[in-house]
Amino acid sequence: MTTLEDRPATALIVVDVQVGVVGEAFNRDAVIGNISTLIDKARNAGVPVVWVQHSDDELVKESDAWQLTPELTRLDSEPLVHKQHGDSFEGTDLEQVLAGAGVGALVVAGAETDACIRSTIHGAFTRGYDVTLVGDAHTMNDMSAWGAPTPDLSIANVNLYWQFQSAPGRTASVSTVEDVFSKNI
Repeated sequence: MTTLEDRPATALIVVDVQVGVVGEAFNRDAVIGNISTLIDKARNAGVPVVWVQHSDDELVKESDAWQLTPELTRLDSEPLVHKQHGDSFEGTDLEQVLAGAGVGALVVAGAETDACIRSTIHGAFTRGYDVTLVGDAHTMNDMSAWGAPTPDLSIANVNLYWQFQSAPGRTASVSTVEDVFSKNI
């Protein structure tokens, strides 16, 4: 039900699943396994997979920490979007990549829940996309030392509030790896 005309396709967006981002992330191995399953399901369903890779002063481009996590394999045919802001659309060619593929609905997974995932799902939604967050396929590092809730609570909170987002002509939802691409999202 996207507000983007003539863009009926869905794409999987894999955000910042990089060595230096998810190395110590909450429930890391299970989430990476879920993202791997999600990628396989998308490919088998003919759903485009778009990768997003962050860089900044602390995550230096081409460094070991900047690399995509080795448990996941990006195909050469799958677009790679480089970003420097939380929202994967800001200052990138993500919109052009998605428009070129006729995409009006996004399925989002990756890291970090309380930063780039949240920014990207909100950024997509305000740009007119239908957005499905895969509730068991995103993670974050523990920021509780700086006053944030623990990762389990932050993840649960984002999953809870995202399913209640609303705006004219588009949908926000939360799914699981098991259910996504198995039903009409």
